[in-house]
Amino acid sequence: MIEYILKFSIYLILPLSCLSLKAQTVQYIMPEETNEHEGTWLQWPHNDLYGPWYIDDIEPTFVAMTNALQSGENVHIIAKDSTELSRVINVLNSTGVPLGNIDFYVHPTDDIWSRDNGPMFVYDQNDNISIIDWGFNGWGLDTPYSNCDIIPESVGGDLGIPVIDLNGVVLEGGAIEHDGNGTMIATRSSITHTSRNPNLSEAQIEDSITRYMGITKFIWLDGVYGLEITDMHIDGFVKFANDTTIVTMDSTDLLYWDVIGADINTLYNATNNGGDAYNYVTLPLTQNNVVTSYNDNLGYKVSYVNYYIGNDVVLMPTYNDPMDASALAILQAVYPNRTVVGVDVRNLYAYGGMIHCVTQQQPVDLNAIGLNELDLNQFRFYPNPSEDYTMIKYSIQSNQLLTIEVYNSLGQLVKTVAQNSNKNKIKINNAGINSGVYYYNLLINGLKVHTQKIIINRK
Repeated sequence: MIEYILKFSIYLILPLSCLSLKAQTVQYIMPEETNEHEGTWLQWPHNDLYGPWYIDDIEPTFVAMTNALQSGENVHIIAKDSTELSRVINVLNSTGVPLGNIDFYVHPTDDIWSRDNGPMFVYDQNDNISIIDWGFNGWGLDTPYSNCDIIPESVGGDLGIPVIDLNGVVLEGGAIEHDGNGTMIATRSSITHTSRNPNLSEAQIEDSITRYMGITKFIWLDGVYGLEITDMHIDGFVKFANDTTIVTMDSTDLLYWDVIGADINTLYNATNNGGDAYNYVTLPLTQNNVVTSYNDNLGYKVSYVNYYIGNDVVLMPTYNDPMDASALAILQAVYPNRTVVGVDVRNLYAYGGMIHCVTQQQPVDLNAIGLNELDLNQFRFYPNPSEDYTMIKYSIQSNQLLTIEVYNSLGQLVKTVAQNSNKNKIKINNAGINSGVYYYNLLINGLKVHTQKIIINRK
């Protein structure tokens, strides 16, 4: 039987033909953003880099993100020194943010972009958590942020988590998007360009990402080098909602975003590790050019795609623009089990980024919650194809909350069934569900552990 990794469906639903030699080199798996978080890491802004106005400009955005996240997960805040730590605590107290799920760490930082320089958490094949410390050279030597470069090592020391030193490969978190099923999309301009990795071939970079993140299929866009400081990070215009759905913009807006035509074609013709085409959800650009709260017109429209998925919220960038409400409604339909919260990022974007750029997720410890011994042979989905019902039989320990989420081929949630595991089966009534291909997510205690493809053929 093929050995599987519990967190991802990469080994659970791929056909044998997809388990290539590259897949056999996988040593670690990076959970996708929708998997349950232990917490979210933030590097709190300070005035050392930009001057005495910086905190006033963007701290309200960080307060809003912290407040929205703290009810559903821990928030780990890195302050640059003990004086700043006291000030940040006072700010959160004064704005009414509960501190029960917030903790604080003191480490020197240059800036706030924890997505790019911060720790990337992965599971090994025994479900133990490690931190991958990729190289960070300030977006191709544009800004030599030496303090930010050592944050992963510092966080590993704080948490007592092993840190894997991969500083020989430069890789920023905002440069990659993966679907949780072994497929990654990225731009060459922000990863394989000589400004990042002058001595490594694309194949060598892929091999490192395969080994340490579990990626076995790469969708490369060329990107545009030098367009802006990140050299076209993918998270500005492409996001995986799940392993079947890509959130992006329509081709006209992508061209406005300076995505070249060949890359648009590649994006819209992408297939996953199983060879299936993705479904696409398009978010608009802002209707107007973005104007900061201090009335600085940035001179261009902006994307809503750079959002962050928390345990029970989705943090979406807003711009005091007429399209804010439309974008929020679209995302709410994509994430019906999470509340989409708009966070004003006008001032943050003036410094070059949005919500996804300043957040970094830490996954739950699977060994601590006792799921690492789960054998998916204990679950049987039948019949498949189904007609009026789908039955799921299981034999696992009692007092576990089992949830089945049924998604259609557009990535839309059509049914949810939950029950305690004291019973030995779940019956999914297919009434009201049209014939077609569906994906059944199996969650235990809120953690997604398996995705099963089911064909429903109603008569």
